Amino acid sequence: MSNISLRERATGAIMGAYIGDALGLGPHWFYDLDEQRRYYGDWVDDYTDPQVNRYHGGMKAGQQSQSGLILNMLIDSMLAQGGYDETDFCRRLDSDLFPLLDGTANVGPGGFTSQSIREAWVLRTQHNQPWGDVAGFTDNTEAAERILSLAVRYATNPKQLASTVSSNTLLTQCDETINAMTVAYGAVLGMLVQGHHLDETLSAKLMQLVATHELPFHAMTIPGSKPSGAGTFASPDALLTPSSIAQAAHEDLIQPAWKVSLIYGMPCAVYHQFPACYYLAARYSNDFESAVLHAINGGGQNMARAMLTGALVGAQVGIQGIPQRFIDGLEQSSELLQRAEKLADQIA
Repeated sequence: MSNISLRERATGAIMGAYIGDALGLGPHWFYDLDEQRRYYGDWVDDYTDPQVNRYHGGMKAGQQSQSGLILNMLIDSMLAQGGYDETDFCRRLDSDLFPLLDGTANVGPGGFTSQSIREAWVLRTQHNQPWGDVAGFTDNTEAAERILSLAVRYATNPKQLASTVSSNTLLTQCDETINAMTVAYGAVLGMLVQGHHLDETLSAKLMQLVATHELPFHAMTIPGSKPSGAGTFASPDALLTPSSIAQAAHEDLIQPAWKVSLIYGMPCAVYHQFPACYYLAARYSNDFESAVLHAINGGGQNMARAMLTGALVGAQVGIQGIPQRFIDGLEQSSELLQRAEKLADQIA
């Protein structure tokens, strides 16, 4: 990965997320894999239309879900403000997204509105609660699907990465374990954008950032380090997970790899999703297509799995390592690529 520039890795991470999101639009949330295969065949290998009477019905292959659209909003806010401005991002949610919702799941751009956004909509628009008081206990990857852009933007500044990711996550999800795991995912992505490998050594590098107080996790297990202080995450375990999973991935312990969804779980919660993403991103660190397609073909919450895996592998292979057909198949691909490149340019 040393010959891939920081800009190429950052662009690849964002485009990888876009691609994973759009790949999941058709076969999203099939928990019966036999049913998924009846609709989409034995192997999904491209963008597909959603079924009319299922999630995202009426949308077309290559379009973005609401997760992708919210990711756009956060990136556009950073491009306009020169970095993360939480007030500006919240204003965009209030003015550009919430007027299109009614608090139900199947109404809203992208064909489906996730739980934490619905809950925030109710508290903001029906009860006039301020941002900061609208987060709920949703345990899924909704925040991770947008904060991946913060991880890319602040990849070279772990302390700011952690601060912005945590703050943005807490806008909609208040559970501190979910927050910690989401920050850890962002930290992993940031390391990959820098050029580190998702391997057996990555967790030690992350723990060194804990020891120097650049990542806000508990540091008592590190010899010679001091506690990070009040308000830090109670455990560094979310940072130790990636290297353990990478070891399993490099030994090809799950065959075929799409069965990662059966091993770690098909549901939406972060403790199912992040391990599966780390596994696929480590096993296929140089093969973007295999990584995202195994993520999709595992069923369940395959959209989030492919989106988060796509970001991790896109960061490792860079934009040049993503097959052109996946970029061409995205609706408004030129606009999405330009957005990703502009965010990458902000890093420097």
